[in-house]
Amino acid sequence: MPPAQDAASATLRAFAVIESVVRADRPMSLTEVMDAVDLPKPTVFRILSLLGSSGLLALEPDAKRYTVGPRLSRLGSEILMNSSVRGSRHAILQRLVDEIGETCNFTMLDGSEVRYLDRVETASPLRVNLQPGSHVPLHCTASGKLFLAMMSRARRAKLLDNLQLLRYTENTITDRSSLEQELARIRRDRTSTDNEEYLTGLVCVAVPVLSQDGDPCASVAVHAPIARMTMAKALAHVSVLRRAALALTQTFKADNAARPRRQKSASTKRRK
Repeated sequence: MPPAQDAASATLRAFAVIESVVRADRPMSLTEVMDAVDLPKPTVFRILSLLGSSGLLALEPDAKRYTVGPRLSRLGSEILMNSSVRGSRHAILQRLVDEIGETCNFTMLDGSEVRYLDRVETASPLRVNLQPGSHVPLHCTASGKLFLAMMSRARRAKLLDNLQLLRYTENTITDRSSLEQELARIRRDRTSTDNEEYLTGLVCVAVPVLSQDGDPCASVAVHAPIARMTMAKALAHVSVLRRAALALTQTFKADNAARPRRQKSASTKRRK
């Protein structure tokens, strides 16, 4: 095989390994990745080692399973922030703010934090200014608790094992058992709240945005000072938030349709 073709084949194999790890709902072992990409053990081991050393993938503490690394996580966030449908998503948020009259944001999970992908501010001078790219905690924000609640049990348990439940206000949940109860409610209602848990005087409600596969991948939320919007008033906007979430879900489908389909290459088949 000519050098250029060999390099292209190696790149596609590495990309197939990344895809398998990203799509899994838990860290993957070497054998599981081999089965997913249908490549021999030496090849997969070499690719995993290279991706791990570059920060695209990361080894779990037991050094036996691979998960998304910090570099790949940042890349995923930046892709969403600079997607071809970013303008459409911003327009959806703008319409939401026009209807509710309060600040709305579009967020995703970024490691052990929430990252703001986009945000439209209220016209009111009394507001909290968090720019796209900002990060906030998981355990005391509406979007953060939503992401915790909607992820798999194993992934949530592992994340909570290593998450510091720091107190930000008098209402912050710092007891794991109480937080687990709150997350169970959120899973049932598919609605998450922040009742002055991150910032005193600020309330927030968030609902999930689904990927093209129907899995929660982001959230859309409204927040406002309690002086203007009580929690009861915030919850009254859930149906409006869900309509916006559905519209945002459609942008993921449109974004995927605009990308060229990946052809399965014979080079990704396991070599005997």
